[in-house]
Amino acid sequence: MTTICVDVMGADKEPAVLLEGVAAALADDPELEVLVAGAADVVEPFAASHERARALVTTEVIAMDEHPAQAVRKKKDASIVRAAAAVHAGEADGLFSAGSTGAVLTAATFGVGRIKGVKRPALSLPFPGISGKKTVFLDMGANADVKPDVIVQFAHMGRAYARAILGVDDPRVGLLCNGSEDTKGSEMALAYHEALAAGDCGFAGNAEGTDLLAGTFDVIVADGFTGNVALKSIEGTGKFVIKRLKAAMEASLANKIGMALLAGSLKSLAAEMSGDEYGGAILLGLRAPVVKGHGATSAQAVRKGTLAAAAAARAGLTEKIAAACEIAG
Repeated sequence: MTTICVDVMGADKEPAVLLEGVAAALADDPELEVLVAGAADVVEPFAASHERARALVTTEVIAMDEHPAQAVRKKKDASIVRAAAAVHAGEADGLFSAGSTGAVLTAATFGVGRIKGVKRPALSLPFPGISGKKTVFLDMGANADVKPDVIVQFAHMGRAYARAILGVDDPRVGLLCNGSEDTKGSEMALAYHEALAAGDCGFAGNAEGTDLLAGTFDVIVADGFTGNVALKSIEGTGKFVIKRLKAAMEASLANKIGMALLAGSLKSLAAEMSGDEYGGAILLGLRAPVVKGHGATSAQAVRKGTLAAAAAARAGLTEKIAAACEIAG
């Protein structure tokens, strides 16, 4: 059995939505057990009615608007803090939470702990590609500023993820930059490029913004500031396109009929763009898989995120990243 601890508190949605997703994950995977972290009146009835669920009763919640580091230090019985501690103690093989991003990153980094040799954990997500090939993108916001040696480590972690989860034998790595030429970029980007070129990490050159959804590379790396701006730009573009398509649908009966025929494809596209296919972003570089769901998550995303954490644990992702970083170190 693989056990995943799910923090059902702290998200924008009610705990009932998260519990619905947990129940769906249990129904999908007969080899899955879930440790559900949250208030007694939420998690105990759920655990009592689901054979492979156990309750981790907590008394505090870290809200979205709280200072992450301060809240994690102060609220020792918060659901995300206790969930991370449970993983560290070996009570669970991985963690899923849709709580505050900062709180999840802080609690997981200090609670679950970093893999030996990993300097900075990184948020990662496989992006869909026009070619049909997915691209592992990191860092999406965990570290605004990083040194060149950390970017090289991101490349090794991204390659380990691409191998373990996507089945890519020899992942090609690109550096997100403002041009494909080796001479393009800021002074920091040029330093990143030089380090990656010398880092024995499958570096294949600079990647432009258009490469993120093209499937040109297997892995694209960036510092967390650049990565988060890119991620939010893609999310915003996706929302803009969907809204414009909905507006066009209302313009005429013919448009409504056409959109109705495309409804399934559009929903699938929206799910791919939102990250719901994987339930959220995975925090690479920790001693166990940690999946961070969107605050306004859905039951479907919780299901996928819980299953993704279990799949990463079974694939030995943590061990593969540790080996990659040890070889690179």
